[in-house]
Amino acid sequence: MIAPRRFLPSTGALMAFEAVARLGSATAAAQELSLTQSGVSRQLRSLETQIGAALVQREGRALVLTPVGREYARTVREILHRLAAASVAARTNPDGGTLNLAILPAFGMHWLAPRLQDFARTHPEVTVNLSTRLAPFDFRASRFDAAIHFGREDWPGADHLPLMPETVVPVCAPGLLQQATTAQIAAQPLLHLETRPKGWARWLAAQGWTGALGAGMQFDQFSTMAQAAIHGMGVALLPTFVAQPYLDSGQLALASAQTSQSIGTYYLVWPSDRATQAALRSFRAWLGEQASQNMEPMPRA
Repeated sequence: MIAPRRFLPSTGALMAFEAVARLGSATAAAQELSLTQSGVSRQLRSLETQIGAALVQREGRALVLTPVGREYARTVREILHRLAAASVAARTNPDGGTLNLAILPAFGMHWLAPRLQDFARTHPEVTVNLSTRLAPFDFRASRFDAAIHFGREDWPGADHLPLMPETVVPVCAPGLLQQATTAQIAAQPLLHLETRPKGWARWLAAQGWTGALGAGMQFDQFSTMAQAAIHGMGVALLPTFVAQPYLDSGQLALASAQTSQSIGTYYLVWPSDRATQAALRSFRAWLGEQASQNMEPMPRA
């Protein structure tokens, strides 16, 4: 039993409250829900009586949320959204499961997405839903079953499956530099990523460089940094799996073939306090196999 029944309001009452919270009046909520105004009002009174707190108060013709009501509305809206999503998933995939996965944009676009067709072919019973998240979050307050994490095994309350370390390589517009010396690269505008502020210092040090760093722009995502490099704005230090499609298309060229390890590793993480569903077990096994078979190769010019 999840909770005593006296703490579990009816779906109708929650929908009426959510509509009033969003629209600001019982009349508008009644129109949206195909109810009468008095029916919506009864649902609100029933809900307030059940939980023992005032959720709305009247100000003129409008219904305004109390402080308790504002917090309750946020929770109710998330619960109704998750319930609807679960119902859609059950309807569209009755024989399998759904995996809601939070991904990092560059890893998801350049490494995971090209391989997902293989997972869909081998596990047609599982539907994978992808959403971008740049920073760790609390699994307890989210709808995600797992996430792709970069860094160290430091996601609290989660189990970790190591996938691969990040290997980076310097790239630039074909007309800027090609197979340049370390000194020539250091003299160019260097494009930096916010989450890898010492990336260039590490790469240059690995090549034996002890001089000063060139100035350059800063970006929050690899994709925009790659575009800046394509347009000749400097030399970008990209993960090999991000750089390779641009190298293949001729939009970018290797400023140097020398690679170095970045500051961390990519992981699949999932909440340690939840029972592992079949969809996650299938995806975890497949992803681990993909990572072991597809370790980052040396980039091709």
